Amino acid sequence: MASADGTREGKLPFVVWVLAAGTFLMGTTEFVIAGLLPEIAGDLGVGVSHAGLLITAFAIGMIVGGPTMALATLRLPRRLTLVAALAVFALGHVVAALSSSFTVVLAARVITALATGAFWAVGFVIATTAAGPARATRAVGVMMGGLTLANVVGVPIGSFAGQYTGWRGPFWALAVLAGLAAVFVGRFIPATGQRAEMSVLTEVRALRQSRLWLALAAAVLIMGGVLATYTYITPLLTNRAGIPAGAVPLVLIVFGLGALGGTAIGGRLGDRHPMATTLTAATVTALALFLLIPLSTGPVTAVAPVFLMALAGFTVNPVVTSLAVRFAGDAPTLTSALTTSAYNTGIAAGSALAGQALDSSLGLTGPALIGALSATLTLLPLTALALSGTARPARIVAQRTTPARARDNTPTPTAPTRL
Repeated sequence: MASADGTREGKLPFVVWVLAAGTFLMGTTEFVIAGLLPEIAGDLGVGVSHAGLLITAFAIGMIVGGPTMALATLRLPRRLTLVAALAVFALGHVVAALSSSFTVVLAARVITALATGAFWAVGFVIATTAAGPARATRAVGVMMGGLTLANVVGVPIGSFAGQYTGWRGPFWALAVLAGLAAVFVGRFIPATGQRAEMSVLTEVRALRQSRLWLALAAAVLIMGGVLATYTYITPLLTNRAGIPAGAVPLVLIVFGLGALGGTAIGGRLGDRHPMATTLTAATVTALALFLLIPLSTGPVTAVAPVFLMALAGFTVNPVVTSLAVRFAGDAPTLTSALTTSAYNTGIAAGSALAGQALDSSLGLTGPALIGALSATLTLLPLTALALSGTARPARIVAQRTTPARARDNTPTPTAPTRL
């Protein structure tokens, strides 16, 4: 049976999978740098720690640039914004691949992060609108699955290729793939036939929703908890669990598979039972991180909680993202960007605190303890969200639009289910 958007009931529109491919590229470029830092540092004549600024610059670009680009492109057609973002993304990689200056490469990373923020903000809105309220969380899960898959497939392949072609090889590959993605987006993303009467003030007014900030707080805390531990998982595995350094990538793949499974679970269950799903998943995440401390004394017992923290932790992500966009009402674009900023804020803050814990008397178990505490704190905004949601059902306020020349092919959002 066909649905209103022309797809079979239960099936996601093809545009969602096209957008997921774009997030795969964006996720690969964000994390592949970590495996190429020694090569980049040697080629550009800087220290490895200095080269690490390329990762920091991208995170800051995402935190600040996502909301900024969302507002800057507010009145542009969404398809044009996506194509332009992919074009700038490709150009940034070309500039970095051609340059021998660390400053230029650093600037290119910031520009690439700005393009990534714009793509994510608009892409989430298109995906949830095309999928409809009943499948919105699932669509977000598929898009975020592209990011997770980047950690499982894209980053290892990029790092491996960089060992043979030099660090510039993966940059050239990402530039070419981004160009192809721009062609696919231009071909398969429908042109918006209506022009929304939106303004910066309308978007900012949506930020007065208290439940929106609860969802964003949950995003910061859950991602900070999982990534605080993940950032320093290698020394824990090698020096405490006794896993050989050569086998660590296999454990990281296990983490990636858990994250991919969690994203899929959250996407499947989040539309029907958002609060039950997130509260259960956050609780399991906290327990897995606490258990990692005593269980990390052996190779076999250490791997299980690593998989479980990824599986449960990433189950929360698509649900809180979908809820944040839902709570935004008339202004989902800025909220989508803020959600991306929230995840990156959690990564930055969690990793910083975990690094301090690692250097403290807590030693190798410090990051896991910080992660467990952060995951436990996630229950506070989620509980408040559950209580407020039972009193006031969520709704999406239809945007006022004016006719345009082109035919509108984008489905009109309808009221989502109650929390």
